[in-house]
Amino acid sequence: MDLSVELARTVLAVVDLGTFDAAARRLRVTPSAVSQRVRALEHQLGQVLLVREKPVRPTPAGRTIVRFARQLALLEHEARAALGAGDTGVAVVTVAVNADSLATWLMPALSPLFSADDLVVQVHRDDQNRTAELLESGDVMAAVTARAEAVAGCVVRALGSMRYRAAATPEYVSRHRGERGTEWLRRAPLVQFDRHDDLQQRYLRACGVDPDEPPRHVIPSSAEFAAAVHLGAGWGMLPDAQCDAALSDGRLVLIGGDPIEVELYWQQWSLRSSSLNRVAHAVEAGARVALRPAA
Repeated sequence: MDLSVELARTVLAVVDLGTFDAAARRLRVTPSAVSQRVRALEHQLGQVLLVREKPVRPTPAGRTIVRFARQLALLEHEARAALGAGDTGVAVVTVAVNADSLATWLMPALSPLFSADDLVVQVHRDDQNRTAELLESGDVMAAVTARAEAVAGCVVRALGSMRYRAAATPEYVSRHRGERGTEWLRRAPLVQFDRHDDLQQRYLRACGVDPDEPPRHVIPSSAEFAAAVHLGAGWGMLPDAQCDAALSDGRLVLIGGDPIEVELYWQQWSLRSSSLNRVAHAVEAGARVALRPAA
């Protein structure tokens, strides 16, 4: 059975844009034609590919088609460029990354690529424990992830680790730390990134404190999360890049306890792609400079 490239690209357009109407505008066809193409591929495969809600999302079978279409688009671009086949546009490489990497070391790592006219990088931000899911779904071609086990169809390499330490302002500590030990952590407000962020919870459990007990500010942005800690909103687990200078000059202090090391890995499609490899090489070079050596 031969998969129709046109039909697969239509499914990809619907998933990327979220609606049949938006896909029709990109493909310069009618919404009816888009719907007919999707139904034709579903009939050919004998499987439903899309969940028809807003936004449209792929089924497990649809994710396979999305991944196939993305790989095909990348390889086609590179083949046309190698053959000198006119205006080939730019290659699009999609990468999932955790917020703290994005805020601290990833942009400097990618900066050597920014002067290239034939490549753009589109970043999807998510928790380091969830970025591998975007690889599995076909949403991205590569990911910075905490998952050491290779996603099916991918290769994995260790990047290094980010060290997180529990820090707060001296004023915050003097205001809340009324006694020795860790009892004060039950009442003192903390700063949490979002509901997927478990670093503060891991720290509290290690201190013998119920992680659901303390009050918390929720600040779902890496830079603003660090700013909230620096402004005395609460204590938080900060990576070295966001607290080293402030710890050195006394603007922040450590509140005790062991650091938490988060090991990071680079996973990418197992695909012979020069564009994807260029991004991988840049990320790995940047990680060697910015991250602690892998264990």
